[in-house]
Amino acid sequence: MLPAPRGDTPSLADVLTSSAAALRAEPNRLGLPAVRSAAVLLVDGLGMSALQRRAGHARRLLAAIPPTGGVIESGFPTTTASALATLTTGRAAGEHGLVGYSVIDRERDRVVNQLTGWDEGMQPRPWQPVPTIFEQVGAEGVESVIVAAERYRDTGFTDAVLRGARFEAHRSIADRVARGLALLRGSERRLVYIYVPELDMAGHAEGVESPLWTARLDELDAALRPLELGVPADAGLLLTADHGMLDVAPHRRLVLDADDALWQGIRHVAGEPRCLHLGLEHPEHAALVRDRWLDAEGGRSWVVTRDEAVAAGWFGAVSPAVLPRIGDVIVAARAQVAYYDVRTASERSLAMVGQHGSFSADELRVPLARWGAFAG
Repeated sequence: MLPAPRGDTPSLADVLTSSAAALRAEPNRLGLPAVRSAAVLLVDGLGMSALQRRAGHARRLLAAIPPTGGVIESGFPTTTASALATLTTGRAAGEHGLVGYSVIDRERDRVVNQLTGWDEGMQPRPWQPVPTIFEQVGAEGVESVIVAAERYRDTGFTDAVLRGARFEAHRSIADRVARGLALLRGSERRLVYIYVPELDMAGHAEGVESPLWTARLDELDAALRPLELGVPADAGLLLTADHGMLDVAPHRRLVLDADDALWQGIRHVAGEPRCLHLGLEHPEHAALVRDRWLDAEGGRSWVVTRDEAVAAGWFGAVSPAVLPRIGDVIVAARAQVAYYDVRTASERSLAMVGQHGSFSADELRVPLARWGAFAG
């Protein structure tokens, strides 16, 4: 059986939408009470499984995760571009259009990276046309503020998924958390978004089982100390993540040679190593390519045609403009493996230890911690 989204489980799509509803004193999926201001702290790459394995290094964080409602699902694919767009629009990938780390741009016969590849052919607002939650609350008199590192200030991705918010740059995790807390104080109505990429970076470089990742978790937990007593009574703060990750050993990073039969009939390879989007020379041959991959890799991965993935709800409702960006065939890793095309794989990508993109619990399940009015 193919995996499918669980409609009864809150997801990343509910986090900012529920926070905005709390600002309006409206009922919401997360059951958040009415507040004057709200904040969401997004820790890139912080899966619930890895967090629980390092419980001794995250006592403040774990104390803020309630026994009920303390775990949500990221959504598919479990990759930053897709997940952050889902967070900030409240829509699944099939609607906001960021259906992978990289996607197929069929109009221009190319693969584009949705974090760094923005150009004249992939302009942020036409490519991702769904209004952000920040734009929505701004029309209601609520100021939105992004607190992140300077390097994210003026990027195409920021324009695509964070538009409608004022940007503030702060260097360290502790500085960002402290500034987010300061923004919640006072009489203004605000929606604050705080971004922490350090754990994801450590996980990719050395793995989620590494001392480096644990050190970054220690740093995060120490930075949360002011939240224990400092969130105003009429404000609430949520901490969550865009995805988790798992470590893929070098011998399970499968590099396929250029003449491998699995590439036969494939024009473009998009997505990421744990969730390939295959664009075919002849899309009508999708079933043949699927079966070829199933014969070779069906024991380690789900392999489906685009029609099968859409029917299974992998991307939610899919708009006509977004449909061509999805691969004709999708290979989503089920085991701890990752797939590489030797023709395009970079040394940096091949060296990545921590990886994500597919449906495992390590990748899908993320925490939802609560402080202030949201903790009650």
